[in-house]
Amino acid sequence: MKFVFKAKTKTGEMKEGTIDAPNKDSAISTIQKNNLFPIFVTEKEGEDSLMKTLMKYYDRVTEKELVVFFRQLAILIEAKIPIVVSLTAILEQNQNHYFKRIIQEMINDVEDGVPLSNTMEKHKNVFSVIAINVVKTGEFSGNLSKSINYVADNIEKNYTLSNRIKSAMIYPAIIMVVFFIIGFLVITIILPKLTIMIKELKAEVPWYTRMVIAVGDFMQGYWWAVLIIIFGFIGGFIYYLRTEKGHKEFDVVKIKIPIIGNIFRGIYVARFAENLGVLLTGGIPIVQALETVSAVIGNVVYESLILKTAEEVKNGGQINVVLRNSPLMPPMVTHMVKIGEESGQIESVLKHIAKFYETETENATKNLSTLIEPILMIIIGVAVGFLAFAVLMPIYDIAGQIK
Repeated sequence: MKFVFKAKTKTGEMKEGTIDAPNKDSAISTIQKNNLFPIFVTEKEGEDSLMKTLMKYYDRVTEKELVVFFRQLAILIEAKIPIVVSLTAILEQNQNHYFKRIIQEMINDVEDGVPLSNTMEKHKNVFSVIAINVVKTGEFSGNLSKSINYVADNIEKNYTLSNRIKSAMIYPAIIMVVFFIIGFLVITIILPKLTIMIKELKAEVPWYTRMVIAVGDFMQGYWWAVLIIIFGFIGGFIYYLRTEKGHKEFDVVKIKIPIIGNIFRGIYVARFAENLGVLLTGGIPIVQALETVSAVIGNVVYESLILKTAEEVKNGGQINVVLRNSPLMPPMVTHMVKIGEESGQIESVLKHIAKFYETETENATKNLSTLIEPILMIIIGVAVGFLAFAVLMPIYDIAGQIK
């Protein structure tokens, strides 16, 4: 197997390359033997990358399944049932075959004496960094069931936050897709037939009618080229978003879009407060907690801010020092964080912040649906009205002249 890696030398110089190894651990070991400090090691995509992409779609565990898994595990452990027996009970009633294979591997590892958090760490594509760290802390503190409940709550809240904008945009998206399809068919098939009489009589028509006729003629002859261009543009846009540069630029755009940008910022603030609160409550050191939250925040702009905050805390500073100098964090949040740090109640304050912004984003997404619907109706109405005015009115005038 080939692995792509990035590593640092002792002098801090960056090195990149590929390495042959039977597995990832062996690759890391080989890199370290060459006096390098690995930063990033991942399997190189080969010819079977398309098959892997397809398999990832089917071999996945949803957040709902994870919530159920952790809830059941917490209840069983709280009832003093051994972890192996608990995992076996969950395995027997699980319907996801991919998840069942993972749980079976976890059972085998735990039977061999491996801690639960270490078995989860082997499946980072399923279990988040936050879940692994909180469970690990619960193992050390002896409060495993409580920690697992924290994880379930955290996954559920993150899932709710992530789906709010999606839910709000489903209806408008369906309307726009249907409108586009109908519009494309009307311009390509119906419009040229409506304008035949105008062209045959060679009547004098306004400029906008001539423009509509030209568009209809072009679409009738080259509709396939237009479709290729549209799908090519969509494919190119999706591909660009998946590149590092495109992903970063889109993250910046998301928080600057009018109305929707406010919702995204509210979601990121709620996610920051919720995840940091869970980690601190679970006993994770503040710097490690901030670095972990930065990796799961879901936006590179906020990730940079949180990492900068972690550096400030590492150097003896406070969280609110960096946050209050950033327009990304509302003044209310920075004031509450400052009060929490000074009073020693930072975990409690973060939970209140998360709860407030969860409610705010929920209300905002409901209002978004209400706001978008009439705007879409106006756009559709204007488009239909323009076509009717540009095509039907000249036909009506010509018919009147014939009489």
